Amino acid sequence: MLPRLLATVLLVAGFAAAQDWPRFRGPNGSGVSDTSGLPSEFGPSKNLRWKTAVPFSRSSPVIAGDRIYLTAAEGDQLITLCLDRSSGRVRWRRQITRPRVMPIYKLNDPASPTPVTDGRNVYAFFAEMGLVSFTSDGVERWRLPLGPFDTFYGVSTSPILSGATLLMLCDTRSKGFLIAVDSASGRVRWRVERSLTRMEGYSTPVIYTPAGEPAQVIVLGGKRLDAYAVATGERIWWLRGLGHLPVATPVFTKNAVVVTTYGSDALEGPAFEEFLKSDANGDGRLAREEMKDFDEFGHIDTNSDGFIDRQEWDFLRNAGLGEYGLLAVPLGGRGEFTSKAILWREKKSYALVPSSLLYQDVLYVIKSGGIITSLDSATGRQFKTDRAKDALGEYYASPVAADGKVVFVSEAGKVVVVKAGPQWEVLAVNDLGEESYATPAITAGQLFIRTRNALYCFGK
Repeated sequence: MLPRLLATVLLVAGFAAAQDWPRFRGPNGSGVSDTSGLPSEFGPSKNLRWKTAVPFSRSSPVIAGDRIYLTAAEGDQLITLCLDRSSGRVRWRRQITRPRVMPIYKLNDPASPTPVTDGRNVYAFFAEMGLVSFTSDGVERWRLPLGPFDTFYGVSTSPILSGATLLMLCDTRSKGFLIAVDSASGRVRWRVERSLTRMEGYSTPVIYTPAGEPAQVIVLGGKRLDAYAVATGERIWWLRGLGHLPVATPVFTKNAVVVTTYGSDALEGPAFEEFLKSDANGDGRLAREEMKDFDEFGHIDTNSDGFIDRQEWDFLRNAGLGEYGLLAVPLGGRGEFTSKAILWREKKSYALVPSSLLYQDVLYVIKSGGIITSLDSATGRQFKTDRAKDALGEYYASPVAADGKVVFVSEAGKVVVVKAGPQWEVLAVNDLGEESYATPAITAGQLFIRTRNALYCFGK
């Protein structure tokens, strides 16, 4: 009897692990689950398993076994939450008082990085504090202070795990770094200074393990793509000359990694002389008071002296020059890659914030206005581009997929479910009636969507 019981327990445990959604965008950031039975139609009164009120944040839910983990911020408290997957009941809530307050852009928040779990513990990052780990029962294991960070838009990159190594990328305007931490103790194993990256970056890395070789962490930063050895931090290969403002997570195809960066084929914005028409006192630079209606002043004022000068303006105008859009970069090799190594480019059908999704050999992209594009992952050739006509508007959440379906969530809370395929078809548009920024999670035939004030669980 005991061996049979033990075998049953191990089978259930293995199934739970296979169904986990442990990090931002699920297994290795792919956005894909192998579960079945996912509903196409759902809402507050249909296929709703439960709804739980949670504090606001743009971070996404992660799942391990019967536990869901979230982060949030309220007042001066940085919050880590654990919910019961079956009922939505809050199992525990832990709060850390902010040791400092960072200025942050309106489309970000103090808890936007998504936590990561190894099934036994959860690891969270808050830019105003650093890294912290809790057991699945909410006991704090360790805390590693990091920062402060030189950034205008804030930090939104999420921590990831590779075995027992916790990795955290902090690409800022100065003193950016990639850090590897022992997940058991919080001890720093290595730290790589990202001095070659002088721009903010928001992309969450992914892990690549070549056949028979040690794991690599693939890092997309401003103007460059790097691969580091997880064990040592050694830089293995790199590609320079990319665009800037990377947000989307890299996506693996059969023989390449597809990355997304913002850019243009020409200098962006007017020349500095044209810009100076707002210079009321004629001192050859622009003060914040002279640009009261420009809410991204601090993005250009990189030295934070309260003025924009020619050097800062020209730096921004040149930042987007380079390889941009969707780029397929071959995997493997050592040393510097050149632009000749890029397998294909797509400069029209790419989104700045939502990551692309590879599902059943088709690449999916969602852009502002509800424009969905499917592409051939091997060549970048477009299969189909069309609007989800009942779900226009902005999209910040990344698409996810399972059970032959792809799910897109708009800022307004419209959830588009399409039948996967090169010539995808809209199956349903579901309205949650509340704005949403978080990427959904999928496990065991259930879809978990975070809105401004709640976490929903939908299932048949």
